[in-house]
Amino acid sequence: MANLSFSTIAYALLGGILPAIVWLQFWLAENKKRSEPRGRLIETFIAGMLAVVLVLPFQKAVNNIYGEGAMAFFLWAVLEELFKFGAAYFAALRTCDDKEPIDALIYMITAALGFAALENALFIINPLLQSNALSGIVTGDLRFIGSTLLHTVASGTIGTGLALTFYKTKNARARAVFFALILAVLFHTVFNLLIINASEFGTFLIFAGVWAGVTALIFMFEKVKTIKPALSTSSASGAVGRDTIG
Repeated sequence: MANLSFSTIAYALLGGILPAIVWLQFWLAENKKRSEPRGRLIETFIAGMLAVVLVLPFQKAVNNIYGEGAMAFFLWAVLEELFKFGAAYFAALRTCDDKEPIDALIYMITAALGFAALENALFIINPLLQSNALSGIVTGDLRFIGSTLLHTVASGTIGTGLALTFYKTKNARARAVFFALILAVLFHTVFNLLIINASEFGTFLIFAGVWAGVTALIFMFEKVKTIKPALSTSSASGAVGRDTIG
């Protein structure tokens, strides 16, 4: 096995981050207004990457207790979805830059892609250490298609819940996050369980399901764009959006 060098780390980071940035540009293009400050998006992306570092000790503890069974996969999904949400919350959702419904969706996806970027880099680095660049490229391609989209759809589900209830009460938003989190965790868990045990055809069906989730997320983008505050609350829309999650 080759020694861990700066170039190996750099290649792994590039292989993880560049595809995530490509996807981020795709989702940002869904919001033509681009009201989110570039600096806030960068902070949220980095916070998503940092979430990987923070969640690893907890996942290791789960692995030590439950091994690699269904319960472990479920708890890993819970941890990852909570930490991604935490990254988006502390970096953006609790700030004044969360001022309209679509912002929540953008920030959740940005955090998810930051998380996927570093996670993908960690998966890529092992083949590179074994001087197997081809395997690293294949690993990066598969995660570009599969895992990255999984994280996007799962976190996008939570972002959709926040967006649809942006002008509603704090309790309504909390309920939306709770149920969206359950859906995200279930989707995440099922994906992980199936991808490990799937046949070649089963893998195709799994990826088809993920792409169906992407299609649904694009549809929700369009729906969120149409959300307007009630006339009686229009003057306080920004405050409502900020105060109801923090």
